[in-house]
Amino acid sequence: MTGDLVGHRERMDAVMEQCGVWPADSPWVREAMAALPRDAFAPDRLWRWDGHSYVPLDRVADPAAWADELYAGPDAAAVTQVTDGLPSSSLSAPSVVADMLDSLMLEPGHTVWDIGTGQGWSCALAAWRAGPGLVVSTEIDEDLAVLARKRLAAAEVLVGNGTSSIPPGGPFDRIHATYAVETVPYEWIEAAKPGGRIVYPWGRLGHVALTAAADGRSASGWVQGLGQFMADRSGPVPVSGGYAKVRGTGDPDSEQITERDLAPLADDWDLRFALRVAVPEAVVITGRDEDGVNAWIHDGNASWAALSARGDGSAVLHQGGPRRIGDELLTAWSQWEAHGQPTPYDYGITVTPERQWVWLCDPDGVRWPITDRGGAPSGAPPLAGL
Repeated sequence: MTGDLVGHRERMDAVMEQCGVWPADSPWVREAMAALPRDAFAPDRLWRWDGHSYVPLDRVADPAAWADELYAGPDAAAVTQVTDGLPSSSLSAPSVVADMLDSLMLEPGHTVWDIGTGQGWSCALAAWRAGPGLVVSTEIDEDLAVLARKRLAAAEVLVGNGTSSIPPGGPFDRIHATYAVETVPYEWIEAAKPGGRIVYPWGRLGHVALTAAADGRSASGWVQGLGQFMADRSGPVPVSGGYAKVRGTGDPDSEQITERDLAPLADDWDLRFALRVAVPEAVVITGRDEDGVNAWIHDGNASWAALSARGDGSAVLHQGGPRRIGDELLTAWSQWEAHGQPTPYDYGITVTPERQWVWLCDPDGVRWPITDRGGAPSGAPPLAGL
């Protein structure tokens, strides 16, 4: 098995080189991943999405399938825990781990608070760079914390809720979270040194790097990359109503024609990110048929919309519920176009004691408030995890 894993490691390294995902400004990340390979932090059971549910892959029973799943690709997370049929922990995609550690701008001697230990891989990589005894990690799942401690000689692992309690050893030069939050816990700002860096997944769609202000009262920074993440377990209850449940069986309240080709809703991640910013409650699901791309939208509560392609570049919009969430989405789409179709890297986030907001190009320019919401759709495998 060792030889097979060496081959998987070498192929992953080569693919990441070919794809250009090794961070040029942080060559240490590649060195650390070679010294601390992904398989050294993987449990003996992984879970694969078969299109209907998560099925187990056991290392002893089928080592080849286990290794293939673990090294499926630079952008593939490996699910390590399933709870009630849904993933609850994973080893993040290698490209995402590399990108987030690059965004952290970590240097030897920095103190680090790693939030969400999971299997301990990201924590171990950070400790490889910072140095022994300088990284403390918190994990809400006691069983995961016990397993991580066995793998982490250079970092301390504590059981705790990283969204509400600060571990000893702060304030920290760097704070690194591995699960998605909608609003940044203000404790993270308080735990950072002035000028300290806070890298975290925002809203399960991308990760952000904030820099703490000199007075320690606020933090601001840019979106760094895309990727879907598992959510904070202690946060708001995830969206419980899928489209069918929210839609129900009643007639729509309205019907109209929109002269839009819906293909970008399925294919343009710059647009998807912009819609996520402007209409954060909207869950957008797309599918194709002979007429083109169709879309089903809901807010997980009581409002829904269906956009049905007509085969001529236009679509029929049906809506129901107390809000016109389809109109909101189309308005946000037009606004994105009016702003010049910005990419995710044109957005940033500012956090203060009183409020948090997303901004476009300038913290004092166009902005959207951030509020906690009920979560994102479930039932499909994540692109990145813990």
